[in-house]
Amino acid sequence: MDFQADGQHVIIFLESLQQNITDLCQATPYQLEKIGIEHRSVRLTIYNTMKKHLGIKDLSKVFNDPIHGHIELHPLLVKIIDTPQFQRLRNIKQLGGVYFVYPGASHNRFEHSIGVAYLAGELAKALKVKQPELDITDRDVLCVQIAGLCHDLGHGPFSHFFDGMFMPEASDEEWKHEEASIKMFDYLLKENGLKPVMELYGLEIKNEKENDLVFIKGMIDDTQKKTAQHEQYPGREKEKSFLYEIVSNKETGIDVDKFDYFARDCHHLGIQNNFDHQRFIVFARVCDVNGSKHICSRDKEIENLYDIFHTRHSIHRRACQHKIKMAVEIMIKDALLLADKDPCFQIEISNGNGTSKKIPLSKAKEEMEAYIKLTDQVIERILNSSSDSLKEAREILHRVMTRDLYRCVGQATVVPLDPEKEDNDPISKAFFYRKDKPDKAIPIAESEVVPLDSEKKDNDPVSKAFFYRKDNANKKIPITKSELEKNYKKKKLEEMKKDLRDKLSKHFREDKFEVIDVTLDYGMEDNDPISKAFFYRKDKPDKAIPISKSKVSKLLPEHFSDEILRVYWKNHEGLQGEERKNKEKEIKKFFKTQCKDYGFEIQNAEEDGGNDSQTPVPVNLNL
Repeated sequence: MDFQADGQHVIIFLESLQQNITDLCQATPYQLEKIGIEHRSVRLTIYNTMKKHLGIKDLSKVFNDPIHGHIELHPLLVKIIDTPQFQRLRNIKQLGGVYFVYPGASHNRFEHSIGVAYLAGELAKALKVKQPELDITDRDVLCVQIAGLCHDLGHGPFSHFFDGMFMPEASDEEWKHEEASIKMFDYLLKENGLKPVMELYGLEIKNEKENDLVFIKGMIDDTQKKTAQHEQYPGREKEKSFLYEIVSNKETGIDVDKFDYFARDCHHLGIQNNFDHQRFIVFARVCDVNGSKHICSRDKEIENLYDIFHTRHSIHRRACQHKIKMAVEIMIKDALLLADKDPCFQIEISNGNGTSKKIPLSKAKEEMEAYIKLTDQVIERILNSSSDSLKEAREILHRVMTRDLYRCVGQATVVPLDPEKEDNDPISKAFFYRKDKPDKAIPIAESEVVPLDSEKKDNDPVSKAFFYRKDNANKKIPITKSELEKNYKKKKLEEMKKDLRDKLSKHFREDKFEVIDVTLDYGMEDNDPISKAFFYRKDKPDKAIPISKSKVSKLLPEHFSDEILRVYWKNHEGLQGEERKNKEKEIKKFFKTQCKDYGFEIQNAEEDGGNDSQTPVPVNLNL
């Protein structure tokens, strides 16, 4: 009898048995479902028992953040962070072209996203502890954190520059980065096999009633929300609608996304941040507002909340809308538009059948395999290229690197319309005729028109009408008078910009100009951002109340937005010294003349010779 051979077979059998047991112990809930274990609770019980038996531990990770200190993130968040799709954010500057003006503004979307995930969790956990009746679960907290982590996955090169300046000129279609964030999130989960891992951590991704994937996407992009019936949000019941306000609050603008970028941007810019987000989290409560639950703050905190928007205005005025920063971004935009049209400068991706195809920069947002390769490094590719077809784009970027920037040769602030001025009425300059005198033109004064009773809403025939938008044809919406006025002003401003651009090009035939408008506001256009916020009093913590601006301070602004018109002179590089100064003076003088011809009120005008003044020329657009 060959004992040695039999012993060898026994060893092989035992090793095979041990391997099979190990494989079973390491099976995921998804794999357990595949072998016939249908009930989810049973799968999770088996999985957790096996994991405990093997001593397997999923570890969270601690990040040392310069803004929030040492922060600990859930293992699932760590798995998302450790993917190529998320790591791409390391190469996208948070403030875009601001880095060319403020050398300290070198921070990226990567660290901002981690900070938002942390703050989202902190606010959700604080509400859960203070108000257990809200029934906030660990699943809810984790979903909110994932949304905070992934809300900026869709940003293109230089952040808001890509969807705010490049894409509108490269494509006719309306597009915003949140759409790409949803696509990149789906791509991330698919490419890294993370859906089974999400189930492993207790998330529901197949349940139609409470689908966590749908919930997360709804928090990232508000257009994912469906409000057709009782304003219910996908993935959660109406009672938890307040969770959508944590990452991105479209009603008031008070959310953890802003909390992080205020603190982070101010830190890197060297600007004082007067808002304490930790204090907001401490005083935050959920209250009922007309049948819906909203996050509210203590009544005594209202002045601190105004500090949020004052800080936002300060960051935009001093950095994001800085005229030198805008010059840099216009130049980068011009270079990318040239590269976008170059067939040699495209992003190559696989067709899936062994072949490949190339996609231009402006189309990369449709294909995540291409979009993941599109970061700030695109300008390095152009600068380091040797292609003759990219020569002009390369020269523009070389001018950026050598600080030969487009020159700002005119600024004008759009003064708010005076409703008491007669000429603000678009009909005041119109003429009419009567039935008995069809050949005689007559004006009709406002006093001759039968006035509407402003207290009765039904006098406006359009007030009860509904409309739909091009991007959501099945959703009915009302359009208010303020929206019509806003659209009218926007249209008139665009007409004025085009007219000014045409006149500049006609008068200075050899020169190229860019006319842009810049908005400085509190985040809600000309509306008071706090007007939609609700508060609670110490003695009535569950009752939400509004607080009007008049009860806060008489020092608060009357208007919450400014429109600034700027003219940039592009091709001055061929002129030097006195010749350049004289030409610049001539252009500025022409700009001022045009302002007078338009009937603008010019005050505190810039000195002809300077290009560094930050004081714009106030202008009244009697639209």
